[in-house]
Amino acid sequence: MINWNTFARGAAVSAIAITAAGVASAQVTTSSIRGTIVDETGAAVSGATVTILHEPTGSVAVATTSATGQFSAQNLRVGGPYSVTITGEGFVPARADNVYANLGEATSLNLAVTTSSDDTARMETVVITGSALQVAQVATGPSSTFNIATLENAPAMNRDIKDIVRLDPRVYVDEAFNDSINCAGANPRYNSLTVDGVRLNDNFGLNSNGYPTERIPFSYDAIEQVSVELAPFDVNYGSFTACNINAVTKTGSNEFHGGLFFDYTDDSLTGDETDGIKRDLGSFEEKRYGINVGGPIIKDKLFFFAAYEKFEGANIFGYTPNDVGLSDALYQSIIDTAVNQYGYTAGGLPTSLAVEDEKFFGKLDWNINDDHRAEFTYTYNDGANYSPSDSGSTRLPDGNHYYERGAKLENYTGTLYSDWTPNLSTEVRASYVKLDNRQIPVWGTDNWGEVQIRVPQDLGSGTTTIYLGADDSRQANKLNYELWNYKAAANYSMGDHLFTAGVEREEFSVFNLFVQQAIGEWRFNSPADFANGDINYFQYTNAAGTNDVNDAAADFGYEINTFYIQDKWQVTDKLDVTAGLRYDFYTSSDKPRYNADFEATYGIRNDENMDGRDLLQPRFGFNYEYADNLSFHGGFGLFSGGNPNVWISNNYSNNGVTLNDYYAPSGTNLADYTYSDTGRPFFDVPDEAIDYIANATGRGGVNALDPNFEIPSEWKFAFGAVADVDTNMPILGNDLRVMADILYSKTNEAAAVVPLSYVQSGTAPDGRPLYGGSTSDFLLTNADEKGSALVLSLGLSQAYDNGIDWALGYAYTDAKDANPMTSSVAFSNFANYATYDPVSPSLGTSDYEVAHRFTLQFNYAKEYIKDLETRVSLFGTANEGAPYSYTLGYGSTIEGPFRNSRQLAYIPTGIADPLIAASSDPDAVAALVNFIENNDDLRNARGSIFTRNDAADDWWTKFDLKLTQELPGLRAQDRTEAWVTIENVGNLLNSDWGILREHGFPGDAELYNANIVNGQYEITSFNGDADQDSIVVSPSLWQVHFGIKYKF
Repeated sequence: MINWNTFARGAAVSAIAITAAGVASAQVTTSSIRGTIVDETGAAVSGATVTILHEPTGSVAVATTSATGQFSAQNLRVGGPYSVTITGEGFVPARADNVYANLGEATSLNLAVTTSSDDTARMETVVITGSALQVAQVATGPSSTFNIATLENAPAMNRDIKDIVRLDPRVYVDEAFNDSINCAGANPRYNSLTVDGVRLNDNFGLNSNGYPTERIPFSYDAIEQVSVELAPFDVNYGSFTACNINAVTKTGSNEFHGGLFFDYTDDSLTGDETDGIKRDLGSFEEKRYGINVGGPIIKDKLFFFAAYEKFEGANIFGYTPNDVGLSDALYQSIIDTAVNQYGYTAGGLPTSLAVEDEKFFGKLDWNINDDHRAEFTYTYNDGANYSPSDSGSTRLPDGNHYYERGAKLENYTGTLYSDWTPNLSTEVRASYVKLDNRQIPVWGTDNWGEVQIRVPQDLGSGTTTIYLGADDSRQANKLNYELWNYKAAANYSMGDHLFTAGVEREEFSVFNLFVQQAIGEWRFNSPADFANGDINYFQYTNAAGTNDVNDAAADFGYEINTFYIQDKWQVTDKLDVTAGLRYDFYTSSDKPRYNADFEATYGIRNDENMDGRDLLQPRFGFNYEYADNLSFHGGFGLFSGGNPNVWISNNYSNNGVTLNDYYAPSGTNLADYTYSDTGRPFFDVPDEAIDYIANATGRGGVNALDPNFEIPSEWKFAFGAVADVDTNMPILGNDLRVMADILYSKTNEAAAVVPLSYVQSGTAPDGRPLYGGSTSDFLLTNADEKGSALVLSLGLSQAYDNGIDWALGYAYTDAKDANPMTSSVAFSNFANYATYDPVSPSLGTSDYEVAHRFTLQFNYAKEYIKDLETRVSLFGTANEGAPYSYTLGYGSTIEGPFRNSRQLAYIPTGIADPLIAASSDPDAVAALVNFIENNDDLRNARGSIFTRNDAADDWWTKFDLKLTQELPGLRAQDRTEAWVTIENVGNLLNSDWGILREHGFPGDAELYNANIVNGQYEITSFNGDADQDSIVVSPSLWQVHFGIKYKF
């Protein structure tokens, strides 16, 4: 397991020999302490009583050593300190103080006691010393854990656990795409977030940030520890195939503790220049403030903890026409046409938009007695963001094409932990989550629908699309869901074995109203077409027969039931082995509305659901302490989960009966329609379209579930080592921690979307299949190709007595998939990736791969003023850019009217390439061949179809700095902390540094336009700006935050 910082070293005194090290366990919300008691001869001490006291709350756990001297205590609170006392006949009592237990980790406490016949012999005590744990091994697999010290000291600019988990080089926070978390090259939608054992991830699947809400759904100050588990080979873990981000919250204690904080920044504290380009961010302020407090209600019995936090800030944009190859004059001429000819109210190009976010967390912790304790928690969050629906290197949205996306979440959880005997412990939990999601166009839904105008660039040689009006996906969009979760688990210790068994049930119910193009979508191929009203494409979708979108809502539910068993065998005091089985199965009585025409067309029913689908997941892992300074760990297992519910919801919403679509006939002009409401196009849906839906006799598009659909799952294999090395070298020093992990994942079954009506109609000059048919019917099925990911990681860390510690990390990722499943809508999942065969896509580099990533952590702490610490914390990251593909242009005619720009480009060998038609534009061909010659990625692909995502954007390097100074408080034990954090220090020093550049979603670089003529490609134009990426403005700018916190 990677440990990216220093690991606490144990201590030994006189007759007590003690080892404190991480041994894998996988309690999702708790910790455990286990070990072996022997005498000075090495003989096992049986029948000894081990008393484990949690000093902050006074709660006690008791265990008894077995015939082999083994003991185990489960369901312990995360953190500490604990004192562990060993008593019994025939030996001197012993106690270990200052023991800490990390999330999911079984702390190994192996003690050698001194035999004695004197029952009054004085107890021998050892205090575990060393620096506070910052990262420690979790479970039997690659993972990282971050404790309260890291949470408080790291430069967490956004007060978000993403600021912490990014310290692991295998975890990339994509600041260009809503801060999504890419774990080991996997789709962020396949992650899971659990808080106190309750899933608070994006259960429905609309958010790319991984949260059900717009920001972290709980207060940052409520977190005790957080871990990232990439492959925990323990049956307690489920509902993910990428990674599990696991957080536990603070609890009150016998002393009152808390804090108040305030954090501030504004436009004057934010950079305004990237690579020489001035950015107008407008005027804005960002403030975060909050309070947290915990303490006793009844000492040693009942405790509380509460945290409140509010954010008042702004989303920063700063997009300009020049960013997408357009002059200000050309852009304004198109806006003028919209305003003067069609009555549009321009939304401008927003520099920033004000947003708010509010959250509250409350917790009661009750020590019922020495054998039972209970926890009750409540979480509330309501917040929003503004987003442009369509942006990138060739897309520019007007301000009215932005939308508010927000959510309100509430969560109630109750948990009972019980120790029935020294060997038997249980955990029983029930939780309820309710979420109301909102996605609202800035201009509302009673004005324009979506209007797209394709514009030849006057500052480049490509084409840019301008977007006006309400985004097509937010014209009728409302979601709320409820999630009940129940768990009962037991741990039984018998000799060298710890047996685990459990059952869980998740009940999910959802209401989802989602109708795209509910007030229309118009596309125009040029500014002239827009001015003349010549429509290239128009679509209107609504409830068949009624034109009332509410009639098209999906309302359904299902249940996931889980059983698991496991044996953790302490083979020797050096080796433990874990083996278990996890079994998941679905139940559901809700089915999509049956469509007889669909079955008659394709021979399959559209009313399949998840009922009866199941998966058995074997797990195996081990930990082996080869020597005091060298240990190995590894395992294998099958994992499932993290697949968005929206993919299932699509089958209920798009049954072909409830909804129907109207498409404009070829050659239609706006004047060919009548408009009965305001009498104006774009404000009104044409009467002809409304009448068609009202009297529709045909069926609409259908999304269906494959009757043979298998639950998506993935095999994971891991092996790693941790060593403490004496280098006797400057800087590296002695006791250098070296950590290495290999993680290999292989798809067992992956989700994919395929078009049902595509029929091969021919073959292209380069051998790719050509298809005919519509893109209205889709099947959610399993991919034919099996993806994989290989992740190699290495870490070095060191801590010195002078207050300096540092850590270096590196991760190499090679991830392949066939269908990246980038979106929530079936058509988008089908269309938004590059391929040469949309029916049977081949493996290619994953959209989520970050091939190389380096991380640096540096901390320095010193008391320049007595008892008042000064701390410097620096985090740096450098990574290869996002992958992208060279494709044919939008104006090509290879795959119908929809997504020619996702067809991977054929790369000519030269001007005389036999696949290039003589009728091609000679200037375009010459420019293309010259461009290929000067591009390594293209030159190496000559004579073939470009491989998906075989190119990568530029490297990105970023440093964040935090300076903290402790100051006195009003009382002797209180402290005030003042800090300044600087995000993207490089950009502060030089506007050319720290720049994040990407091609943008979905990663297509349109190379040239072509038609097929007499078995050859006729190249009609070349895009000289195919390599042109765009600057992602917000993460490229420096920003300074000032903050203050009072701790009591």
